Amino acid sequence: MHILFVHQNFPAQFGHIAHYLVENHGFQCTFVSQRPEGNVGGIRKIQYHTKGGATAKTHYCARSFENAVAHTHGVFEACEKNRDLQPDLIVGHSGFGSTLFLRELYDCPIINYFEYFYRAHGSDLDFRPEFPSGPLDTLRSYCRNATLLLDLENCTHGYSPTHWQKNLIPQSYTNKVDVIFDGVDTEIWQPWESVPRMVGPRKIDPDTRIVTYVSRGMESMRGFDIFMKVAKRIYESNPNVIFAVVGAERTAYGGDLKHIKEDSFKEYVFNQDNYNLEKFCFLGNVQPRSLARLLSISDLHIYLTVPFVLSWSLFDALACGCTVVASNTDPVRELVTHEQNGLLADFYDIDGLTDLALGVLDNPEDHAHLGKAGCDVIQESYSLEQMLPKMLDLYERVTSMES
Repeated sequence: MHILFVHQNFPAQFGHIAHYLVENHGFQCTFVSQRPEGNVGGIRKIQYHTKGGATAKTHYCARSFENAVAHTHGVFEACEKNRDLQPDLIVGHSGFGSTLFLRELYDCPIINYFEYFYRAHGSDLDFRPEFPSGPLDTLRSYCRNATLLLDLENCTHGYSPTHWQKNLIPQSYTNKVDVIFDGVDTEIWQPWESVPRMVGPRKIDPDTRIVTYVSRGMESMRGFDIFMKVAKRIYESNPNVIFAVVGAERTAYGGDLKHIKEDSFKEYVFNQDNYNLEKFCFLGNVQPRSLARLLSISDLHIYLTVPFVLSWSLFDALACGCTVVASNTDPVRELVTHEQNGLLADFYDIDGLTDLALGVLDNPEDHAHLGKAGCDVIQESYSLEQMLPKMLDLYERVTSMES
């Protein structure tokens, strides 16, 4: 079978399944992205280019759709030039690799990955009233779904990574959407033993507790400000603690910079209170193997999010055996069950989050079972070993539907 993967980036969500199919099942896999052309591990890479797209004159609400059309056309042109391409199945990320125009080139089934269907209310847009979305941002959420709706109509079948994310999709389409997570590589993300107690360049005393926080960016959607408030209360109650913060000083999602005068949300948060920054190690972006070792020596991992796409970092922390204190928000509850494989408190409950964290740090042996249970959940339900066969089954079912 020849599968054509479409995504702006490489390998993104499709790297593991593509290598698995090539190495274990003899499939032919081609990847169309904006990355340079070449061949990686038997996977052919074709580069596409965009022309046009949204400008300052484009209506604010229409910019996402205009850019999506530019990418979709770029994918079409790249495939049209490579006339030797004859896929049996097309798999694309709706939103970051639309397959919409490929119906004109290939008579084969299409599977789309649906990561997030936007909602104007009861979602990330209005969860944090202190950082309100503007009127146009609320209206834009309807237009941002345009590409997703076209792909839902056009695709043969689709899938989402969590049940919560699937249930955001209009009910008229959910019967053609499965739930399959991307998969955690447990050869990397596992509880590593005999790891030196190092946080960046700092050697940490055995009596000092290590608290980790990981996010793509330091921003309100991932509760960086809440984390800092909780961290301050923790070190004021238990001075023998260090906080390892992983992530870039940027806003990856949302519109934090519209609400603040500072150049970053991190700087804004620092200006709100007097924090003892000697208690923190800001490590920037950390490579996966190094991060897995850091998480393996973590005494407590804090994860916070508004209702939005669930971060890979939460899966990774659980896989490494961390005892997790997290916000009691969708879709966290789908992965973490309170007092079974982690601890939950309301996103804004600074006292509750702090009390849970101090309980873990003061009595780690009484909470060690939570980390073990979290690791078991990943191994049994979210690992690549479990997910890749499910993905292959989806591909084979969909191709048989149109054969």
